[in-house]
Amino acid sequence: MNYFADLTWKEWIKDLIDISIVSYIIYKMILLVRGTRAVQLLKGIFVLVGTWAISTWFNLYTLKWLMNQMFTFGVVTILIIFQPELRRALEQLGRGKLFSRSSVVERDISERINEIIKSINYMAKRKIGALIVFERSTGLNDYIESGIQMESIVSSELLINIFIPNTPLHDGAVIVRANQIMAAGCYLPLSENPFISKELGTRHRAGIGVTEVCDAVSIIVSEETGQVSLAVGGMIVRDIKEESLISKLFEELNPNQKVREGQGSKVPFWRRKGGNENG
Repeated sequence: MNYFADLTWKEWIKDLIDISIVSYIIYKMILLVRGTRAVQLLKGIFVLVGTWAISTWFNLYTLKWLMNQMFTFGVVTILIIFQPELRRALEQLGRGKLFSRSSVVERDISERINEIIKSINYMAKRKIGALIVFERSTGLNDYIESGIQMESIVSSELLINIFIPNTPLHDGAVIVRANQIMAAGCYLPLSENPFISKELGTRHRAGIGVTEVCDAVSIIVSEETGQVSLAVGGMIVRDIKEESLISKLFEELNPNQKVREGQGSKVPFWRRKGGNENG
């Protein structure tokens, strides 16, 4: 307490700036490794640190000695294990992109949407039925467990192969979390909205139904007409054009975009330019 009492206002400001910079760097490092295998390794390291703290607190000499030996060689081990992440961080630092997380997020979303659109265009032209659901803040684990788990990187080729007729997974839904296809052949709740058009079948009702019970976004390709539909919040836009679909997907899946929206007026997506509410 004497240390804080003796601090001058200049030292307070200096310490505050110091702590803020270090905190920001740690935050950016966490964002850098998020979604990589390094996250699981970090959890293991935290377990070891916790074990060392417990052994120190309760004077467990043997366990403490073992932990100390592990920490002695731990620095070299960490450098070896995290070599890919460290190299990526240094590359981004050299390019001046380490601290521009928003642009990285937007680029990842753009790449993901590009793969989705390529597969949607292919299937729509050939009238291949498809149902793709995007997880947002509400988890979809219950529906993921109803299908065949994949945890594969999103690619147009994989999506097309999943929905090719007469294949084992083509009848269910694909659930996408971030840049991964979590599962295929998933069962979704059907919408019970009596005002939905009678022209819409089970695939469309499932695509709408899942958006009624959570904040997911779904894309439906009709196997009868080849029309592409987008469902959000229990509402569906049928025969949506490619430009509008890209714009709305980027808008709904980009967390930075949602924050900016929250600062302005809220307009339902089917009322915005390019939207066409049907059924």
